[in-house]
Amino acid sequence: MDWQVEYYKKENGNIPVLEYLLSLDAKLRAKAFSEIELLEKHGADLREPYVKPIKGAPYKGLFELRVKFASDISRIFYFTYRQKTFVLLHGFTKKTEKTPQRELERALRYKEDYERRCEDE
Repeated sequence: MDWQVEYYKKENGNIPVLEYLLSLDAKLRAKAFSEIELLEKHGADLREPYVKPIKGAPYKGLFELRVKFASDISRIFYFTYRQKTFVLLHGFTKKTEKTPQRELERALRYKEDYERRCEDE
């Protein structure tokens, strides 16, 4: 069975990763959606160069989906929620070698918010 992919939704109804994907150039967007499909199909077995865990204790459980098209590099943060569900948190276009701290912190905030609200249901 394939895995499921959900998009994190803020309390105000905004879906950060979808807003990001829709802002991309058509070819990069197509590549990103194709790699999201790979994630659905292969689940936790998908490895580098497609996915990579985020290093560091505070980020345990966070992963990045690595999308590259020509010279454009995008990252989409996600985590595994319950069984066979990935939650896509947000994405950004990578401009430097190191992932900016603010992007990691945003992904962590969204993950914690998602988990908190799902437990309240």
